[in-house]
Amino acid sequence: MSYIWILFFTILIVLVFASFFIVKQQTIAVVERFGKFTRDYGAGINMKIPFIDRVAGRVSLRIQQLDVIVETKTKDDVFVHLKISVQFQIQREHVYNAFYKLQNPHEQITAFIFDVVRAEVPKMILDDVFVKKEEIALAIQRELKEAMLNYGYDIVKALVTDIDPDQKVKIAMNRINAAEREKVAAQHEGDAQRILIIERAKAEAESKRLQGLGIADQRREIARGLEDSVDVLNNVGINSQEASALIVVTQHYDTLQSVGEATNSNLILLPNSPQAGSDMLNNMIASFAASNQIGEQMKKDNAAKGIVNKKSTREGPNEPPKTEFDY
Repeated sequence: MSYIWILFFTILIVLVFASFFIVKQQTIAVVERFGKFTRDYGAGINMKIPFIDRVAGRVSLRIQQLDVIVETKTKDDVFVHLKISVQFQIQREHVYNAFYKLQNPHEQITAFIFDVVRAEVPKMILDDVFVKKEEIALAIQRELKEAMLNYGYDIVKALVTDIDPDQKVKIAMNRINAAEREKVAAQHEGDAQRILIIERAKAEAESKRLQGLGIADQRREIARGLEDSVDVLNNVGINSQEASALIVVTQHYDTLQSVGEATNSNLILLPNSPQAGSDMLNNMIASFAASNQIGEQMKKDNAAKGIVNKKSTREGPNEPPKTEFDY
C-alpha cells in the first residue's frame, strides 16, 4: 500500500512540474497542442496541459543585427565590397507569422540585401557610392520593410558601415588625394606669400608717406624760421631783398664752416652757372651793407639808451668809428 502512495505522489510531482514552464523577459513561447498552434505566452511562469501541450519554440523580441558583405561593380567598372548592417525585430502581434511563415529569416534578409545593393550600386560611379551611401541604406531599409512585414519582422535600421574598393583602386585614390592635398597646400603657401608681399608694400608705402610728412614738416619749420629772420631784419630797416641775400650768405658760410671742420672731406663747392660767381659777389656786397646797417642801428639804439661803446672810446676823436667789416 505504501508503494502505491509513493508512486502516486511521484506521478503528481511530475505532472506539476510538467504543467509549468518559465519564459524569459523579451521572449515569447509558442505552445502547440497535438502539433497545432494553441497560443503564445509572454515572460513569467506559465501553465500548460502536461503531455498534451508542448513548447514548440521560443521567439526573441529583442532587436537583432545582421551583417552582410556584398561584392558588386560600380558604373565605372570598379569592384567594391559593401558591408551592410541591418537591425530588425519581431513584432509582438505577428509572432505566429514570424515563427511559422519564415523558416530562416537571416537568409531571407540577406537575399533582399544582395538584390537591392546590386540594383542600386551599378547605377553610380565609385565617388557617388561614398557620397550616397545613406541613399543606398534607405533603399535597403525600404525594400526590406515592405518584404519582411508580411512575415512579422520590422526593419529598424539599415546602414552601410564600410565601402572597400579593390586594392589597386585604393592605392590610386590615395595618390589622387595626396596630390590634391599638395595642390591645396601650394595654393595656401602662394596666398601667404602674396599677402606677405602686399603687407610689405603697404608698410613701405606708409614709411614713405611718413617720411614725406617729416620732410614737409622740416621744410615748413625752415620756412617759418626764414620768415622770422626776415621779419627781424625788416624791423631794423632792412628790406626783404637785402635780408634774403644776408640769409643766403650766412647759410653759405655755415656750409663752408661745416665742410672745413671735416678733416678728411673732399667736397668742392662750384657755381652751377656762369653767372653764379657774380651773383654770389652781389649777395655778399648786399649782406655786408645790411650788416653795416644793422651795426649803425644798434649803435643808435645804444646811444639812445646811454650805453657807450668801449671800442669808440679807445679810438681817436677825429677817427670815424670802425665797423666789423673794416677789420
